[in-house]
Amino acid sequence: MTETTQNFDIVIVGGGSAGSALANRLTADGTRSVLVLEAGRKDSWWDLFVQMPAALMFPAGHKAYDWIYQSDPEPFMDGRRVKHARGKLLGGSSSINGMIFQRGNPLDYERWGADPGMESWDFAHCLPYFKRLETATGSPEDPMRGHDGPLVMRRGPAKNPLFEAFFSSAAEAGYARTNDVYGHRQEGFGPFDSNINNGRRLNAARAYIDPARTRPNLTVLTRAFVTGVKMENKRATGVSYTRRGKAHQVNAGEVILCGGAFNTPQLLQLAGIGEAEHLRSLGITPVADLPGVGANLQDHLEVYVQHGCPQPVSEQPSLDLWRMPFIGAQWMLTRTGPAATNHFEGGGFARSNQDVAYPNLMFHFLPLAVRYDGKKAETPHGFQLHVGPMYSDSRGSLKIRSTDPRQHPSILFNYLSTEQDRRE
Repeated sequence: MTETTQNFDIVIVGGGSAGSALANRLTADGTRSVLVLEAGRKDSWWDLFVQMPAALMFPAGHKAYDWIYQSDPEPFMDGRRVKHARGKLLGGSSSINGMIFQRGNPLDYERWGADPGMESWDFAHCLPYFKRLETATGSPEDPMRGHDGPLVMRRGPAKNPLFEAFFSSAAEAGYARTNDVYGHRQEGFGPFDSNINNGRRLNAARAYIDPARTRPNLTVLTRAFVTGVKMENKRATGVSYTRRGKAHQVNAGEVILCGGAFNTPQLLQLAGIGEAEHLRSLGITPVADLPGVGANLQDHLEVYVQHGCPQPVSEQPSLDLWRMPFIGAQWMLTRTGPAATNHFEGGGFARSNQDVAYPNLMFHFLPLAVRYDGKKAETPHGFQLHVGPMYSDSRGSLKIRSTDPRQHPSILFNYLSTEQDRRE
């Protein structure tokens, strides 16, 4: 039984990075009523796993914070299933990720703009929006960067001596040094920007939703699981959702799906928008035969290599369990210390061969050695280097398995299926 019916001008499904930004922008002039439905929990101010930058390794894989997706057995990886963390709370994956801020290379957007009908997506058109969203504290005078946007970014600081050793080794290998990999020159090595402000994670919800919460035309509901999109004459007119054991209907003039690369195509397919033959096989009447929904799924792999450090200069001791209460107390009292950083404070961009026009590899450097699940390398001191391709040409797909919105869809990336992907 439907318990309530609500009416809004706009309903946004998903309170992650896109949903948070849209919630702020679409309510700014006060003319439209907007409802944001987030299936996960709040990003509470007291939740150390969310707010403490160095705690980033704990939410991933935890059912209270992560949807815990994984790929189907990957045919070019000997059947390996690859885990994919997706934020299950307000702020979405910006609440559990590594907090590295990254723009694409300007030539990425030039490639977009070269396609028919995409002329307004070239770098010249995108740059003003990049600048509007950011406050780049590390580049206060750079005209390529923004200086009064909601995302306040910390540069580096990359003060551990291992960072300087890494940057110097890159220079000795023939790569450039750069102060800002998102300024006029991406190619090279230097400190990174991160979504950390005053020692705390600055997720999309803090940056965009919190400043808008007092607006009477904005309603944000957490633990609201959207079960379907209401279609009338091939037009989305609302959604259904469950919350606290009750079913609800929302009528809306506009429905915006912000569920990311997984949840958005899933909801579209459940609503009958997708490859008609696949939908019919599940008993879904097609509304629009659009085979591209869920197709062309793209991702890039990454490898990280850990080394023992012969000098006692790394941050490895901060991973000792007996130190963590003291490190945590320091962070709670002063927002400083080893817990106030994501440790991804520097890295670089490089070309792996002379055939590419701009960097196709990204490097991260950490002054400690630890896995993404929090297991540290058994060494008194250590460091690690991450490297991965920037634009893999492998393509996969996402398809729903049933009409149950709570069942994870079939996800296949086809990693390493191309010669370029394997080479890089």
